[in-house]
Amino acid sequence: MQTSKNFMFHDFLAGFIGGASSVVVGHPLDTVKTRLQAGQGYKNTLHCVLTIYKKETVMGFFKGMSFPLASITIYNSAVFGFFSNTQRFISKYRYGDGRHPNSMLDLTVASMLTGLMSVSLGAPVDLVKIRLQMQTQAVLAENLHLAGSGSNGTNFPLRSIEMPNQRLYRGPIHCISSILQTEGLQGLYRGAGAMVLRDIPGYALYFIPYTIFCDLLKPDATSNPHPCSIWVAGGLAGSISWVTATPADVVKSRMQADTGLQRKYKGILHCIIHSYKTEGAQVFFRGVSVNAIRGFPMSATMFLGYELSLRYFSGL
Repeated sequence: MQTSKNFMFHDFLAGFIGGASSVVVGHPLDTVKTRLQAGQGYKNTLHCVLTIYKKETVMGFFKGMSFPLASITIYNSAVFGFFSNTQRFISKYRYGDGRHPNSMLDLTVASMLTGLMSVSLGAPVDLVKIRLQMQTQAVLAENLHLAGSGSNGTNFPLRSIEMPNQRLYRGPIHCISSILQTEGLQGLYRGAGAMVLRDIPGYALYFIPYTIFCDLLKPDATSNPHPCSIWVAGGLAGSISWVTATPADVVKSRMQADTGLQRKYKGILHCIIHSYKTEGAQVFFRGVSVNAIRGFPMSATMFLGYELSLRYFSGL
């Protein structure tokens, strides 16, 4: 498992296991969060949940999960493996020993570098996940840019027209293929700039609180944290990170869900200004309650799966 003194492969494998666990736990609320942030017509979180259930049944909450299950596990493997190994390289460089405890500055640098690295893998994954999550059982005429009027000449709202049994994407592979054909490779990285704004500070507010809470919950400085402590620390860190990242996450979700021949948003700044002018400052906190709730069990499961896997591999 260990390839060198400072680089360890089992960090990546443990991240893979933790990532798979967290996807299953967090995907239903992630679907609700995406619909709230990028969609229209939902009054609040409860209304969104009930609407999805009534129109799409329980399976609606797991829409698009096959792709995250396959890809986000690899993504989390890269994130946790990169973060842990970066910590060791920083300790080796600064203190001459890769096992030397990291200072708060070391943790911040490692976290922010991890956030920057994560975008290269995470942007396409998030884009496909969101495009699949935003598909309802019918394609709205508004999304197809259709217009029309009634027989008496009166106009009717575009969002009220539905075209049953027509879906934009048949699945993850078809979604990727369609994006590449219509938008090119750069299309897979739409919203990547907003993701950078979300993930660089977001990962700092993910790993640092986790480390602090774990240290506070340990019985003494030399012992390993109890699994319950890991679960609590990971959950709290996840809630903190996702709540603070919500404004940038809203912008990212809106840009990635923006499909069709005529783009609503020209770029990050235009998306921010347009969203603020049309919906007010509160739009940037849409889905914040879902993020707080979803962030706890998802991150708790992630960290617990990661840490327990590490302990298992260390004993081999």
